[in-house]
Amino acid sequence: MQIRVPPLGESITEATISRWLRGEGEAVKVGDTLVELETDKITVEVPAAASGVLGTRARREGDVVKVDDVLGELVEGAVAAGSGGATGSEPTVKTAAPVPAAVTPAADVRAAPSALRLAAETGIVLANVAGTGRGGVISKPDVMAAAAHAAAEKTAGRGQSADEPPLVPAPAIEPPPAAASAVSPLPSAISREARETREKMTTRRKRIAENLLQAQHATAHLTTFNEIDMSAIMALRERMKEKVEKEHGLKLSFMPFFAKAACLALKAFPTVNAQVEGDAILYKHYVNLGIAVASDAGLVVPNVKDADRKSILDLQRDIAALAKKARDGKLTMEDLTGGSFTVTNGGVFGSLISTPIINFPQVAILGLHKTQDRPVAVNGQVAIRPMMYVALSYDHRVIDGQQAVLFLVKVKELMEDPAAMLIE
Repeated sequence: MQIRVPPLGESITEATISRWLRGEGEAVKVGDTLVELETDKITVEVPAAASGVLGTRARREGDVVKVDDVLGELVEGAVAAGSGGATGSEPTVKTAAPVPAAVTPAADVRAAPSALRLAAETGIVLANVAGTGRGGVISKPDVMAAAAHAAAEKTAGRGQSADEPPLVPAPAIEPPPAAASAVSPLPSAISREARETREKMTTRRKRIAENLLQAQHATAHLTTFNEIDMSAIMALRERMKEKVEKEHGLKLSFMPFFAKAACLALKAFPTVNAQVEGDAILYKHYVNLGIAVASDAGLVVPNVKDADRKSILDLQRDIAALAKKARDGKLTMEDLTGGSFTVTNGGVFGSLISTPIINFPQVAILGLHKTQDRPVAVNGQVAIRPMMYVALSYDHRVIDGQQAVLFLVKVKELMEDPAAMLIE
């Protein structure tokens, strides 16, 4: 039985093999995930259509495949070698050569696909590498550091003997520029290949790059800025967060307040929620609000459908659910399509100010940033207030500067007087 690439969704024709979850000769049950495919939008799991043994894997991790391409073969009803059968006879399929640990890590080892590929090339055992990524995920730089460390140990004559335990590489620490000349040169055995890695872009990264370039080249891209005094919204959140968590099981953040303010501002300035189609402008009388989420696989923008019809608590619930699905790689095509306006929050990473790129074919994006105490003039007096810069990038072909500025002023007014959101 051939294992083929399933339909990937509307307008998606290719994917990258992210990782194989089963090795050749390994027993599988119907429904077990055999391989994960990464598209430009989602991760697709390919399950076993029947119980048996995984035969040949026709494609490797990192390969780009198209819909209906053959990924491998499943021997239906077979028994893996060593498992024995009901009759005690020889197993139907013999076990293939074991897959290196660097390619198929233990269940408790979490590694990025790029780290898996590099580990397979360099022979680094991932179980012995400490992950520095989010949640302890092993990243490509972790494997690169381990490879460089192992090469240095070997060159210095401190290689391990066969009966020694595996070496646990320490993270590489680069010396500061001023001290660089004081250190001895790297051993000649550490080649350029050990210090640099050339990696082919994944399908998702290529599509992200294409979309961002298209947004820059196909729109009259411009950004306007304002700043928000966060005192009122911070006081409201502090007063309500314990009650909300106790009664609704939700951790109240600032994002649903910004989402609600954006929806009300879009209602007041519908051009900001439009889209260009040829020589026409398509006005949308609904808000499918995109929330940019940074995941290990790259930037994704899932959408809260009909956000303009939802309360602040409903928005918090939906945003939290989408963020979890993004982190777990469980987003669907429905989650990622149909957006009309996007909010991105660089402040969670410490960004003070930026110019976000429009999520094409939308015509505007709202950028949030870090809240920082700053001196401001309040009623003729200098006061220290928690301030946030906000940015609106917009397509000047559709949105005039006046509309963009007034949209941002509307968001500012609503956030500085959150009670107004209840009566709008």
